[in-house]
Amino acid sequence: MTEVLLPDSRDRRLTFFLAMEEYLARDVREDLVFLWQTGPTVIFGRNQDMAAEVNVPFCEERGIALVRRKSGGGCVYSDRGNLMVSCITPDTNAAAVFARFLGQLAGALSDLGLPAVVTEHNDILVDGRKVSGNAFYGLPQGSIVHGTMLYDLDVATMELALTPSGEKLARHAVASVRARVRNLRAFAEGVPQLASCAALRDWLASRLADGSRVLTEAELRTIESIEKQYTDPVFLYGKRKFNTPTDLPA
Repeated sequence: MTEVLLPDSRDRRLTFFLAMEEYLARDVREDLVFLWQTGPTVIFGRNQDMAAEVNVPFCEERGIALVRRKSGGGCVYSDRGNLMVSCITPDTNAAAVFARFLGQLAGALSDLGLPAVVTEHNDILVDGRKVSGNAFYGLPQGSIVHGTMLYDLDVATMELALTPSGEKLARHAVASVRARVRNLRAFAEGVPQLASCAALRDWLASRLADGSRVLTEAELRTIESIEKQYTDPVFLYGKRKFNTPTDLPA
């Protein structure tokens, strides 16, 4: 797997990284991966009702960005205490891609002495609590799997930003979002690979990738063009769907 790197370290919105996934998936010939972080953001699935899943007034008051992604799955809160992991592959078999990619992630955690397991819902649990949630977006020429890796997420803010239904909480037999998740920082004592989010990032990159390439300035401009789809208010508020690669700009 090849790690894709940016040519600089400036801050970018989460929408940029979603567009970056799409750009890389257009003509993918090999397995690619990149790891990234962004400021406080709530990301919800392509078919979700934002008003039903997100505490919109709270997010607007706190300056938390709201983003709709093109993959399915549930609502996610992310901040700089969370590491995002994106895998782009020419393999279009969702079950096979999930099994291989999540197996690698869980294996990397297990090698640190953590009892990591992959669930049927494509989450990764440690000691029965969620440290990673993942979603799939398929295209005819390849597919994207992207997910979270909780290191030191602000769980209190996450709980206020999300508004999961009572049915969802009952299904998981918990009283709150907070009870379902756990930060990997809790396991950092004596484990240098968990000493910081940057250390975790380097560890996962070393386990997932065996080479790297850096995006060019021309590629960045193309990605920024694709990004405009995600910032379109019509798409954000759920009136417009992008389900096929023919919807992507040239």
